Amino acid sequence: MAKRFSVDEYADGILAGNRMVLSRAITLVESTLPTDQHLAQQVLDRVLPHAGRSVRVGITGVPGVGKSTFIEALGLELLRQGKRLAVLAVDPTSQRSGGSILGDKTRMNQLAAQEQAYIRPSPAGRSLGGVTRSTREAMILCEAAGHDVLFIETVGVGQSETAVHGMVDFFLLLMLAGAGDELQGIKKGIMEMADAVTITKADGQNETAAKLARREYQNALHLFPLAPSGWNPVVTTSSALTGAGVAEVWQVVEQYVEQTRQSGYFQRRRQEQNLHWLYEAIRQGLEEQFYAKASVQQQLPALRQQVLEGSKSAFGAAAELLGL
Repeated sequence: MAKRFSVDEYADGILAGNRMVLSRAITLVESTLPTDQHLAQQVLDRVLPHAGRSVRVGITGVPGVGKSTFIEALGLELLRQGKRLAVLAVDPTSQRSGGSILGDKTRMNQLAAQEQAYIRPSPAGRSLGGVTRSTREAMILCEAAGHDVLFIETVGVGQSETAVHGMVDFFLLLMLAGAGDELQGIKKGIMEMADAVTITKADGQNETAAKLARREYQNALHLFPLAPSGWNPVVTTSSALTGAGVAEVWQVVEQYVEQTRQSGYFQRRRQEQNLHWLYEAIRQGLEEQFYAKASVQQQLPALRQQVLEGSKSAFGAAAELLGL
């Protein structure tokens, strides 16, 4: 384990944009050791006034959509515009499935080599709650280090999309143009979360199919009720190969940010997210304290067995444990 810095060393290094110190600080917030958690909270408190000024974009997509290639293309476009980008991943499944973010990092070699870009895999094998908590804290650190655009990428499937949607300003869904029903295989819930849909690989023989898919998705999105933001989701086509449509995706993000800032929704959503994170942190903390109690550790195996055998109800066992 590398030597721990002091709170001042962490904070000063982060605020100076030192990538090595930023990486060490993110490792600190990912640690489950109580001493590390205490130090991490002190560092977060120090840099918090310098955070919150970025645009946070969640990016998800169906398998084979070319997510890492698209992220690299859009990321390089943002760097050309003078922005500083951080790419973080939410991947609670990586230990079981082998996850793709480490592969993504090597495939995004052009982006990873840029001084103004920072790419960070998520910790392997942690629960979704643990990963999203460390991702939220990593977001604060990246913002304090001067990154004005954050991409939060979903790598795991299922709940991770909902978790990412709850921590970003804008949610981008990447889709492919395929044969038959364009909406097949995509959950209605994920479509409803999307602020924009981009049909990727819209080049060569795929270009016509991508334009047709764009119309289908746009028609489908009109069937959903208007989002609380008042924003009508936009569908675009893009090609990471040719660069066509990539810059337009960012223009859509900027239009959304401008509209929701003017209406006040942008700031209200940030405030609601902060409150949600407060209650989530309380819930996680209580759960950790509960399972750490010696009396719970002693009684839980026997009660668990009784529930398995049907000799005690789950509610009765839980009440007994909670009363310890």
